[in-house]
Amino acid sequence: MDVSRYDRVRAVQWRGDRLALLDQRRLPFVQDFRTCLDAREVAAAIADLTVRGAPAIGIAAAWGVVLAAREVQAADGAAAATALEPALSALRAARPTAVNLAWALDRLSVALPLWGGDWRERLASEAAAIEAEDLAANHRMGLIGAECIAPGSGVLTHCNTGSLATAGFGTALGVIRAGVAQGRIARVFAGETRPWLQGARLTVWELQQDGIDATLIADAAAAHLMRSGAVQWVVVGADRITANGDVANKIGTYALAIAARYHGLKFMVVAPSSTVDLATASGDAIEIELRSGDELLSVGGQRTVAEGIQAWNPVFDVTPADLVDVLVTERGAIERPDAARMRQAFGAA
Repeated sequence: MDVSRYDRVRAVQWRGDRLALLDQRRLPFVQDFRTCLDAREVAAAIADLTVRGAPAIGIAAAWGVVLAAREVQAADGAAAATALEPALSALRAARPTAVNLAWALDRLSVALPLWGGDWRERLASEAAAIEAEDLAANHRMGLIGAECIAPGSGVLTHCNTGSLATAGFGTALGVIRAGVAQGRIARVFAGETRPWLQGARLTVWELQQDGIDATLIADAAAAHLMRSGAVQWVVVGADRITANGDVANKIGTYALAIAARYHGLKFMVVAPSSTVDLATASGDAIEIELRSGDELLSVGGQRTVAEGIQAWNPVFDVTPADLVDVLVTERGAIERPDAARMRQAFGAA
């Protein structure tokens, strides 16, 4: 499969002495990069959704540590680890739900004390490795997931899980790209994904860059679409997958899983193994991020709700494992994930 045709966007770009992030708040009409010169700016960019998507957040945070290292005087990695702790803490606090953020920072924290005087160079190499490994994993997941889908199928996806949310190619969108290239996926539908409209602003634009036709639907139209017979699969990403196979993902995913089960559709979750959190037993223990209710009170900067109205704005929900038909990581496909299958695939916590 020639994936180069479907792999054109790079949202996180290390430029030697700075990190450039494609500002996803301004897409699709303005394609502008935000330059980050230190870890504080990277943390702010993660918090305000300039960069988003669990893998991309982890990659950006890793480069944020590299930027922070430029402000540190340390003879070896052990001393650097202590000096970098405030930057690591600030980056870790930027968003609580996506496990890739903590995973990338933990990976650097564990390695740092083992390094000698060349710790800066090795830190940069490790950040580059995190990015390269994510891209390779996405290509592999795309092939694994596509093999599960019968030729001529229709697929519905949610939020944005493509190159904008990863090092490139994407997780769920990588499966869609591979499936289109192989002729397995004939129809692609994307939910708008309120309130930030990642599906409407990002996913259909990203697929358009690759020449893949996609039809946008209102989030509330998903069950009606399923009933029509136009789709056979729902394919989504994940921000955290627990030890029993529960999945935290963009708000609205849980409702799609319920509707898919009722209508006899298959539900696929696609995420790198770095998204698997074996230390968390189930979705009940996941901290769900609440953002400002103001995000629900307006559209495109225009207020649509009467003054004085309160809003509740969780940005993730948890889909129970028993609603997931297939979990795809770069290690393979797990059908009907549960605690035993998760242990078999990923080991103990």
